[in-house]
Amino acid sequence: MVEHIPVLLSETLIFLDVKQGGVYADLTLGLGGHAKAVLERLGPEGRLIGVDRDDDAIAKAKENLMAYSGRLTIIKSDFAAAAGLIADAGFGSIDGFLMDLGVSSLQLMTPERGFSFQADAPLDMRMDRSSGITAAGLLMKLSEDELTKVIKEYGEERWARAIARRIVERRKTSPVKTTPELAEEVKRAIPRGAWPDKLHPATRTFQALRIAVNGELESLGTGLGSMLEMLKPGGRAVVLSYHSLEDRLVKQTFREWAKGCICPKDFPMCVCGRSPRLKVLTTKPVLPSEAETENNPRSRSAKLRAAERL
Repeated sequence: MVEHIPVLLSETLIFLDVKQGGVYADLTLGLGGHAKAVLERLGPEGRLIGVDRDDDAIAKAKENLMAYSGRLTIIKSDFAAAAGLIADAGFGSIDGFLMDLGVSSLQLMTPERGFSFQADAPLDMRMDRSSGITAAGLLMKLSEDELTKVIKEYGEERWARAIARRIVERRKTSPVKTTPELAEEVKRAIPRGAWPDKLHPATRTFQALRIAVNGELESLGTGLGSMLEMLKPGGRAVVLSYHSLEDRLVKQTFREWAKGCICPKDFPMCVCGRSPRLKVLTTKPVLPSEAETENNPRSRSAKLRAAERL
C-alpha cells in the first residue's frame, strides 16, 4: 500500500476555512488525504468535488473515501477544463478550492509510470495515460533547440544545452527510452564538479519533462483563473506549489486579481472602474515546519499561498 501523508494539512484547513454545509473542490484529489480532512469538516450537508486527471488516483480515492461517497462528486479532468465540468455537474459557485500541485505518492511509487529515476521503468510521465505523448516520445520528437528550451525553462537547468545535445546525439543510434538511461545521460552531460550537493543531477531534467508532457503550467494558468471566477464572495483558494515556476504563477495570478485601479497616477479620477476581486491572505508563502519535513521529506519544497474572493 502506498503511504500518503498530506502536505501542510493543518495549514491548508486553516486557510480554506471549511464551513459546514458548504461546497468545496479539491482539484488534485490524488489518494484523498486532503479531501478526507475537508469532508470530515463539511458535515452531512456539505459537498466536495474531487478532480484528478489520473485514472489510477481516481480509483484509489474512491476506495479511500468510500465512507463519504454520498457527499463526494468525482470528475476526471485537468485544471484547464475543471471549472466547466464542475458547473456542468450542477455546481455554479463554490465556497473554496484546493490545489496541491505536487506529484502524487501513487505516481512516484508506481515504477512503470516513469516519474522517478529511482526505478528502472519506461519514460512515460503522463498523468493521464489515456492520451498524450510520453516523455520518451517527446525526447524523440523535439529538436536540440526545443529540448534545450524545455529543460532550461521548466527545469531551470543551467546545463540544458549539454543535456539536450547528448540526448539528440544518442538517439541517432539508440534513443533514450527508460528512466535510468535518461538519468545516466544527464549525469554524463553535467561536469562532476557541477553536480548539486543535495540533489540528484537529473532531478531538474525529470521535472522539466514532466511539466512539458502534461502541459502543467499552461493548465494551471488557465484553471486557476477559471476556478477563482467560481468562488462565492468570501470563498477561499489554497494552492500548494513545489517549484519556483508554479509558485511564481500563483503569486502573480493572486496579485493581478487583488489589484484595484490601474489608471495613471496623474489622472484626477478613476476611469478604469477596476476594483480588487481578491484579498491575498499570505503576503509570503507558508512553509512546512521542521518537524513536518523530517516526518515527510517530500514536503520540504512546499509553499502554500491563499486568497479570499471579495
